[in-house]
Parts: sequence; structure tokens; C-alpha cells
Amino acid sequence: RELDGTRLVSAAMEVHADSADPLHKIVDDPFGEFTDLVSFNEYVGWYDGLPEKIDRIRWTVKYAKPVFISECGADAKQGFHADAQTRFSEEYQADFYRRTLPMLEKIPGFTGCTPWILCDFRSPRRLLDIQDGWNLKGVIGYNGEKKMAFDVLKNFYDQKVKAAK
Repeated sequence: RELDGTRLVSAAMEVHADSADPLHKIVDDPFGEFTDLVSFNEYVGWYDGLPEKIDRIRWTVKYAKPVFISECGADAKQGFHADAQTRFSEEYQADFYRRTLPMLEKIPGFTGCTPWILCDFRSPRRLLDIQDGWNLKGVIGYNGEKKMAFDVLKNFYDQKVKAAK
């Protein structure tokens, strides 16, 4: 703040599940006392269960501040099509976002999100055969073609712009 008082301060905060109810996610990271907004990475339906779990998640945020999701997403290999339950398919990724966006809007103070990430990128730590050294969470494949999830997100943002007018 000393160097630039015009910039908001935030960080990817810790989220934990309620020990009595794993469908209740809680954000109470002590760093929240020092930030202007609450941000955290959200991967329910990818690293935490399957997409059907997304529909049942409830949130408690300790801080009465705007909430911005700093990352959310699921991998999909460009051109791989299957049903919405098949991991790494475009249908899985699209279903992930169709379920995630309404869930995020129920978070108290929700102001926005940034999907992880726009385009697939090289990542040598992605060792599964289907990944072949790529992080496939982009909504645009490494070949430059849009995946199905691109339109899901575009429609979501188009509705937000339309509602704001």
C-alpha cells in the first residue's frame, strides 16, 4: 500500500472443509484481515470430487469483503469428446463450468472469478499420458481452437455485461 495505494491487496487464501460436513467450505485464512478482497482457488469437481459434488457445496466466508475466485477449472484435451462424466473430455470441462458458475454466485460477497486458464500451456510436471506435458485447463487448446467450455464462460460473461447495462 505504501508503494501504490491505488492497488487492491489480495492473495490466494486457504479454504478448508468443515470437519462435521465436507460439503461446507470455509474461508477464514488469517491473511484475510490484511486484504482488500478475499480470493481463493476453487477446484471442487476436479481435484475435489466429481462435478455432481459442486451442486451441493455451501460456503462460509469469515470476512465481509468482496470475494473473487483467483482460479477454477478442469482439464480437457482439445478434440477429445465423451460424456460429461469422462475426465479430460471437453464435455466434462463444460459441465464443470456449467455447475461451478451458479455455485460461485451463491458465495456471500461473490464479485467475480478468473478461470484457470485461457489457453493450454506446456507444463513438464503433467505426466499423465493424456496430458503429455501440457496443462489442459485452458478453454482454448494449444492448437488455438476453442473448447466447449469457452462458450459456457462466454455466455456467463455476456449475461453479466447485459445485466449491468
